[in-house]
Amino acid sequence: MMIVRPLLALVFVLLLSITSRLTAADAPNVVVFLSDDQGWGDLTSSGNSDLSTPHIDSLARDGASFERFYVCPVCSPTRAEFLTGRHHARSGVYSTSAGGERMNLDETTIADLFKKAGYTTAAFGKWHNGMQYPYHPNGRGFDEFYGFCSGHWGNYFDPMLEHNGRIVEGEGFCIDDFTNHAISFIESAHKKGKPFFAYLPYNTPHSPMQVPDRFWNKFADKELKFSNEQQKEPPDKDHHKRCALAMCENLDWNVGRVLDKLQQMGVADNTIVVWFHDNGPNGIRWNGGMRGRKGSTDEGGVRSPLFIRWPQEIDAGMKIPQIACARDLLPTLCDLASVDYRTEKRLDGRSLKPLLLGHPEGWPNRPLINHWKNRISARSQRFRLDHQGRLYDMVADPGQRQEVTKEHPEIAKRLQQAVNHHRLEFMADYEKDNRPFVIAHPGSPLTQLPARDGVAHGGIERSNKFPNCSFFRNWTSTDGKITWDAEVGESGTYQVVLYYAAKDAGAKCELRFQDSVLKFQIEEAHDVPLLGAEHDRYERQESYVKNFKAVPIGNIQLEQGTGTLSLLATEIPGREAMEFRLLTLERVE
Repeated sequence: MMIVRPLLALVFVLLLSITSRLTAADAPNVVVFLSDDQGWGDLTSSGNSDLSTPHIDSLARDGASFERFYVCPVCSPTRAEFLTGRHHARSGVYSTSAGGERMNLDETTIADLFKKAGYTTAAFGKWHNGMQYPYHPNGRGFDEFYGFCSGHWGNYFDPMLEHNGRIVEGEGFCIDDFTNHAISFIESAHKKGKPFFAYLPYNTPHSPMQVPDRFWNKFADKELKFSNEQQKEPPDKDHHKRCALAMCENLDWNVGRVLDKLQQMGVADNTIVVWFHDNGPNGIRWNGGMRGRKGSTDEGGVRSPLFIRWPQEIDAGMKIPQIACARDLLPTLCDLASVDYRTEKRLDGRSLKPLLLGHPEGWPNRPLINHWKNRISARSQRFRLDHQGRLYDMVADPGQRQEVTKEHPEIAKRLQQAVNHHRLEFMADYEKDNRPFVIAHPGSPLTQLPARDGVAHGGIERSNKFPNCSFFRNWTSTDGKITWDAEVGESGTYQVVLYYAAKDAGAKCELRFQDSVLKFQIEEAHDVPLLGAEHDRYERQESYVKNFKAVPIGNIQLEQGTGTLSLLATEIPGREAMEFRLLTLERVE
């Protein structure tokens, strides 16, 4: 007996080890593609013959496509709903910049769940749900992050990006660069024998309208067949549309690169690949005759394709008519991969697995809410109630041209009740935000504080009305200062690096928090031109950028707690103190 028991124990351990390895080997990998400002109509599979998207379309051909899938009218809410499986208003997301894009820290993300289940996780591209740790991707379940956390970026060629919180310089066109890093991650995870969850939230065709020549040249002089059926394209907008289509073809090329890599590695059959968009088109483009585009809660502003390919389990060419939304993706992907998605918070989405595996019996005709700012609409399987309370039969009238409220009063009443319930539950506190910006958190050695998150005083101006990727300028008076409502996560000494430009040297400045003061001087002028216009195919609305100089300005002692972090100029001998882009704070060990 003394020999048998240890042998039995050893056999048990070996069996457990083998079982664990088999489970890991059998677990499906997951790759999720999300494009930015690409309309439903910006794919060949949607009926647009002005461009060619064979790789993205292949996901529908070889997997399942949802005929009526819905997202939010703008970027950050859709990302939050995908990541949490909950309505964006529940997670504290109410804006696209200046802190309103952050998901509350008590939310559980899809990456948290897959990581807990043994997956290695990564995100490559535009995050747009918070920058400072623990709002940062590395604090939300992603082992690896390469990209930018802002809502949009000022230059797509060799831009300033970050890798796990560290500022780096990108290589080439950003979409190609993000894909290169994603492919490297996938290869590395596969070599280690770990299932992977790779999230590629691309940032195109969001403006600025930039794309490599090889894609632009096809569209520069091409005769386009399709325009929006409800509004003809103004002549001066033509290049915007052409570049958007070229950017979509670039996305398709990069999707093809990932699909080829999965095939080469022999894991394509057991990899779930997802494709969807974050909102309607960011310009007047062909969109199937639907009313509305980006920013609208009408059909054209919130309808997106959804393709899910998993050759091992999902039949090729499936077309699913039931309505679905971005909130469904967390429970769906977890359910397909046998990942436990039970959390303390109630999910608003439901698993689409029964539909994907051919079991639609008993599927509910649930209303879906589309919401942005004060506009709320409701969609049932057949009808949409718009934000003005007008009912439309979306089967007979997909363009929302003929109101049918009087013909179907009970349906209008029922959908209005859903809207009213949503309004009562969310709208009272929707834009109330007292969350400070977290700095010096113990979970991350480095904090970024961009101009985007700051508040300017005393005549200092933002370089553009859109805060994302902007900088502060016109700092000509000592009355000026830049402040952040901040919370220091851990007391300690932190090295500060300033990213600036300046016409003249000599300004004496201070960084203050509570009783701590760091005094420094702008030792060198750094008068550099604006960048970005040289790559634009169409004049942008957002800020241009500069090659800002990064200079260590000293160490500051920070004490845990909340307060105002202030950047001031006490003497300005030249024309300006500086143009300000970014501060970084790194813990000194």
